This record gives sequence, C-alpha cells and structure tokens, in this order.
Amino acid sequence: MNKKILRYLPRYLALIAWAVVTIGPFLWLLSTSLKGPGENLFAQPPQLLPAEPTLENFRRVLQSQPMFSYLFNSLQVALLAVACNLCFASLAGYALARIEFRAKPLVFAALLASMMLPFQLLMIPVYQLALSLGLRNTLVGLVLPHACTAFGIFLMRQAFDAIPRALEEAAVMEGVGRFRIWAFVCLPLVRPQLATLAVFTFIAAWGDFLWPLILNDDPARFTLPLGVNRLAGLFSLDWRLVAAGAVFSLIPVLIVFAFSQKFFIEGALKGAVKQ
Repeated sequence: MNKKILRYLPRYLALIAWAVVTIGPFLWLLSTSLKGPGENLFAQPPQLLPAEPTLENFRRVLQSQPMFSYLFNSLQVALLAVACNLCFASLAGYALARIEFRAKPLVFAALLASMMLPFQLLMIPVYQLALSLGLRNTLVGLVLPHACTAFGIFLMRQAFDAIPRALEEAAVMEGVGRFRIWAFVCLPLVRPQLATLAVFTFIAAWGDFLWPLILNDDPARFTLPLGVNRLAGLFSLDWRLVAAGAVFSLIPVLIVFAFSQKFFIEGALKGAVKQ
C-alpha cells in the first residue's frame, strides 16, 4: 500500500499544484471583491482572506451600473450564439462526415487551416460585413462571429464520423430522408459533443469583449464585459468594484458549467477521437 502511495504521490502533488495555480486568480478576485475600503489590496505579504468581509462593493456596483441589464444582454447573445452554432455546425459537420462531393477534402483542409487564424485577422472583413448588413448595435451583429465556428464544425464532423453507418442505412431502407436522419437518428447519438460545443460557445460569447466593443456604441446594449470595463473609468480604477463586477459576470458561467459538466467531460473525451 505504501509503495502504491509513493508511486502516485508525485502525480497527485503535481495535479494539486496545478489546481492551486488555476484556481488561485479566481480566489484572489473573490477576496478583492469582499475587502472593505480600509484594507490595503497590495499589502506585503499578500492577504488572501479579507479582514472584514463585506458585500458593499457589490451593492455599489449594482447601484452605479445597470448590471442586470448588461446581464440580460449577455444572456441573449450567449444563448442565441449557442443555438446558432449547434444548428449550423452540426449541419455542416454532418455534411462533411456523410455526404460525398468532389471538393470535400479541400473544404475540410480549409476548415482546419481557418482554425489557426486568430479572430483579429478576420475582424475587419467581418466588421465591414456587419456594417453593410446594417447590424451595428444589434443582437444579430453581436452573435455573428459565434454563429458558426470552425472548431464547432470540426468537433461535430468527428462526432458524426464515429456513428456506425449501419444505423443510417437502416433508416434509408425505411424511406427516411437525409434531413430526418440527421435530426432524429444522428443528433441524439452525439448529445455529449453537442453539450461540449454548447459550453465552449457559451463561454466564448459570454466573455467576448473586443467584438462588442467595436460593433456596439449604445450603452443600452452593452454586454457584461463592457459593463465591467466601464467600472474602471467610473470609479478611477477601484479594484474592489472592478473585482465585484467581474465576480458578478462569472456566476452564470459557473452555473452553466456545473450543470453541463458530466456531458462536457464525456464529449471532450469522445468528440475529437475517431472510433
């Protein structure tokens, strides 16, 4: 028993150290949001636990900014982005996995190549497209970059490719059309991968700052990242209030991940592996 413990001890110590490094910034953010005005945020040595925890910072943030309005805007953008990406990415992924056409290898190669390009390189043409379509200061414009992603198409293509073709062949023999096969035969079998894609899309849309910043100049349509950014200038960069706003914006993401964790882990393990 002792030999087994010694064998796995370095591995568990490394995992614990990595967990501390990962969760440390969040704990420091939470601690900063609970500290009162009399506490020194940059004291040496650093003090993780607040001397007198208070929710005053959250009250001041909610009174000074329409945070619930920003929350509603972010929810609209994130949920619509998730719905669009799940629909369009699964349709495109199914076509790449099951439909044979001449340019299929070229399309798949272009898809993989596009995953290596940062959004900043595509931002100008996407911005011009949004302006030409009259999408400035609109919900659809904010959703546009997240409506269908290369990663989503790739993930769903790998998921559909792992489904036995015999299931679809049996449906074809029964006279079922291609669209109904996708909707009623294949989609229920890739629910873990759909959950994984939903979590990734929700987090990306929820935390997006650059795109709403350049497309949206109407404060009534600001999302939470833009609202938290306003706190820095409104209170001359009071880190307590900025931290409180950041914690407020993180709560929905933690809730979504907590409820989808089971499907997320299963989909992450299966979605990118061809079986």
